[in-house]
Amino acid sequence: MKDKLNIAMLGHKRVPSREGGVEIVVEALATRMVEAGHRVTCYNRAGHHTGGSEHDGAKHRTFRGVRLKTVPTVNRRGLAAASASFFAAVCAAFGTYDVVHFHAEGPCAMLWLPRLFGKRCIATIHGLDWQRAKWGGFAGRYIKFGEKVAAKYAHEIIVLSRGVQQYFQDTYGRRTVLIPNGVTKPTPRESRLITERFGLERDGYILFLGRLVPEKGLRCLVEAFHGVRTGKKLVIAGGSSDTDAFVRELKALARQDDRVLFTGFVQDQLLEELYSNAYVYTLPSDLEGMPLSLLEAMSYGNCCLVSDIPECADVVQHCGLTFKRGDASDLRDKLQYLCDHPEAVAACKAVSSDFICEKHNWDTVTRQTLELYAAADRKQDKEA
Repeated sequence: MKDKLNIAMLGHKRVPSREGGVEIVVEALATRMVEAGHRVTCYNRAGHHTGGSEHDGAKHRTFRGVRLKTVPTVNRRGLAAASASFFAAVCAAFGTYDVVHFHAEGPCAMLWLPRLFGKRCIATIHGLDWQRAKWGGFAGRYIKFGEKVAAKYAHEIIVLSRGVQQYFQDTYGRRTVLIPNGVTKPTPRESRLITERFGLERDGYILFLGRLVPEKGLRCLVEAFHGVRTGKKLVIAGGSSDTDAFVRELKALARQDDRVLFTGFVQDQLLEELYSNAYVYTLPSDLEGMPLSLLEAMSYGNCCLVSDIPECADVVQHCGLTFKRGDASDLRDKLQYLCDHPEAVAACKAVSSDFICEKHNWDTVTRQTLELYAAADRKQDKEA
């Protein structure tokens, strides 16, 4: 394999942004690969930011050494990812790339094209996206098709959890490589901006931060919080992701409790302050790939309460608590316990940051990914 590679990445919305876990992963890998001397191009979607037009920002041609190219995008629900990945795959197929790295199952539907043109093709499966509640009908079938294309044509497949690794083995007889997501140890911030905007103080709220989609278990969370006896607020931070109707329903459910606060999409200092000053971070998901928001919450030294799905429980381990997935009464009881026992919360906070930052490191993830590119190079040579 060449010492310095020309790499294309596609399947994300845009870099830089925090619109989802895929975008955070692509940015982390791409910038570190550039620092290592490689050339990286990220194919961004056109159109508006999912957090709202106020976050669209200026379009850049580069970001921290990463080349950015915007491809045509049909900005309609279910078509944005498919159209953008089609045009990005065409560009990658005809480009002078050594590696084309697809992110997420849906975009992998076009992986066969750069493969046909002799490119080394890698797929990262961020989760079994066809299972997500917001996708049904044609969109769900298209995503499942992308999964099948990746299983058949990718030189190497990266998965983020052992559950998805076992799924690919059982379903397709396909070997995959487990490379979980990483995190960078942050510097906590005092509560300044969140106090000015939302009246929030340190340890005065329970935090959920992520996309507002049904599979995150937010109905269960709001219903559970209604029964918790506490003066703390429940802060739900995040924007819609093609789920406006669900968000309206969720806010209607929360109106009966004035302790529930929706901040909308957050990033930069607001996000850092929310992580830094939460009493407890909660992630009640029914479905996850590898929850980056959970890794980030732990990196800030949070006590975390999560659903007992393996993708969450395996991350938290002794640094938090779990509850039975979808069980609002169990979630209510665990929230009440943590509100009533600050010493238990403090014990988790004392160990969570060092634990997660030692276990999940972006530099290690980048090195392992580059090593996999080399393995794909060897596989391609054998096929030739």
